[in-house]
Amino acid sequence: MNLRLALVTARRILTQLHRDKRTIALLLAVPCVMSGLLAWILDARVYDHIGPALIGLFPMMVMFIVTSIATLRERQSGTLERLLTTPLGKGDFMLGYALAFAAVAVVQALVVTAFAFWVCGLDLVGPVWLLILLALGAAVLGTSLGLLASGFARTEFQAVQFMPAFILPQFLLCGIFPSRDELPNGLAQLSDVLPLSYVVDAMNAIATKTDPYADLRVPVLVVVGFIAVALALGSATLRRRTP
Repeated sequence: MNLRLALVTARRILTQLHRDKRTIALLLAVPCVMSGLLAWILDARVYDHIGPALIGLFPMMVMFIVTSIATLRERQSGTLERLLTTPLGKGDFMLGYALAFAAVAVVQALVVTAFAFWVCGLDLVGPVWLLILLALGAAVLGTSLGLLASGFARTEFQAVQFMPAFILPQFLLCGIFPSRDELPNGLAQLSDVLPLSYVVDAMNAIATKTDPYADLRVPVLVVVGFIAVALALGSATLRRRTP
């Protein structure tokens, strides 16, 4: 894996995104709109309880969709096939995408967190900067899962349909509605192997504790591990063209 080639790829993707104003609006506005609607619908006490977890969930969903579709378009247009005839390898391509969308995720995490606090009135017990870092990690997780899912899609419609397959079960079992302690035994065990469950655990620790660092070690290691595994599997299953 060549870091220089990955950085060149990341720069190319960021340049393309800069020209696509609608995608930028999607990445930044949609999580804010969804968070704002829930803050409007829910009682303030309830929103303070689940709001931090939603700050991780919504960016993850949006980044999953955008990344999977963008990667699929690279294959369908033949761009990926041409790139892979150069010294650029599949690992460099995957890392470049991850770095590009991680840069976007930094801005997204800042915007979504600021919106939740200043517009929605979110009240947090733990450090705000930790919440921002975890939102960034959740967005990168969505990016890595989107890269993995794109390898199995042949059309953009299929890429979008992978979102319910990859994200919806995690949303239902991650402990937002209901808590993981209330799940039946089989589903509780399944939730223990889903990455979003650990994102929610970490967000809940920050929401309720002034010193959550000890509670963050396992969730952060698990999320980082899932990101690394998803990128490795995505690189192994990446195809040059869509048949």
